[in-house]
Amino acid sequence: MENILVIGGTGKTGRRVVEQLKNKGIEPRIGSRNASPSFDWDNKDTWIEILSGIEKMYVTYYPDLAVPGAKEAIESLTYLAKELGVKKMVLLSGKGETEAEACEKIVMNSGVDYTIVRASWFNQSWSESFFLDPILSGEVALPMSDILIPFVDANDIAEVAATVLLNDTYNGEIIEVTGPELITFKDIVNIISKTSNRKLNFYEITLEQYIDGMKQMQIPDDVVWLIEYLFSHVLTNPKNQQVVNDIERVLGRKAKTFLEYAQETAETGIWSQVEVQ
Repeated sequence: MENILVIGGTGKTGRRVVEQLKNKGIEPRIGSRNASPSFDWDNKDTWIEILSGIEKMYVTYYPDLAVPGAKEAIESLTYLAKELGVKKMVLLSGKGETEAEACEKIVMNSGVDYTIVRASWFNQSWSESFFLDPILSGEVALPMSDILIPFVDANDIAEVAATVLLNDTYNGEIIEVTGPELITFKDIVNIISKTSNRKLNFYEITLEQYIDGMKQMQIPDDVVWLIEYLFSHVLTNPKNQQVVNDIERVLGRKAKTFLEYAQETAETGIWSQVEVQ
């Protein structure tokens, strides 16, 4: 059995990668602050023990490779991993993010075998992240509502990541994971409304209004910065407005549509937990 580490092993894709590996009979080491041994991006003293004896690793950086300090952290981790004998890294990156591409280059030029998994925006942002609260409130206000985005499912990302982690024929490749269609925020809210059988009101606002609203809600500054960056730089990047068929190439099946994700998610009841005003 290979010794595999999943950094971010309790996060959106990380926990799904762990599940994929367990289904294949592999018990990976979990890289998170609550694991034992623990892993903390902000405490390099935790890195050596968790990397000890590891051959392959899946790396996600929270909250995003675009944030200040991510590049330096990836550089330090990659250097240490190589020194400790890690043979392969699979890095989760962001499609259309210049800063993320700088992190990719660090891994690609390290001398360690690698695969880059470059993902579009996650479907699960609407059920496990910052778009969930507006859905629960029934009042969804977003900027740039007509921009086309190839939203991708986190389960598809994880299955691709686990596959390329174990299959060395993908070494040296950049795998781009997107959904099978381009879809707008307006489309998404309509789909969620229909699948959850709820009335959702959608409002078109400016990016400035959206940022001001987050600040008034006292959302942490680093999260506000990241959301503003994603909307102003990533969402409008032509690279992020393309459907790529790498999921089908790697998995031998089509990527999940947003409608399929919404139907499955609606059945869990997560969107029916309406907020009390």
